[in-house]
Amino acid sequence: MTEAEKAKVLAELRGDVARRNTGYRERALALFPHVCASCAREFSGPRLKELTVHHKDHNHHNNPPDGSNWELLCIYCHDHEHEKLMDARQGNFGTVSSKPTASKFASPFEQLDSLVKKPPADS
Repeated sequence: MTEAEKAKVLAELRGDVARRNTGYRERALALFPHVCASCAREFSGPRLKELTVHHKDHNHHNNPPDGSNWELLCIYCHDHEHEKLMDARQGNFGTVSSKPTASKFASPFEQLDSLVKKPPADS
């Protein structure tokens, strides 16, 4: 690869980074706390990639500078939101559930003791 080709590739990469930094995800992450708006889990460090931007009106082209059409959702809650929308579009209104709550995620092993058989006590 020639020096000119290397320079061209580097310029394209820098342009990609600049565009990404001005994208709606980066703007939303700068505007809002890094907390899922549905289940209230906090995200930081390498787990921040699990936090997504949900367009409230489902229009990815509606990106107002104040972020009023965005909410940060974890990947699980974001999938749930889109499943609700698909159910509603298909007319499955009886099966559309509400947003998951923080209590659903608070203790995934809450009932584990009742499922595990305990050894008999030695007398």
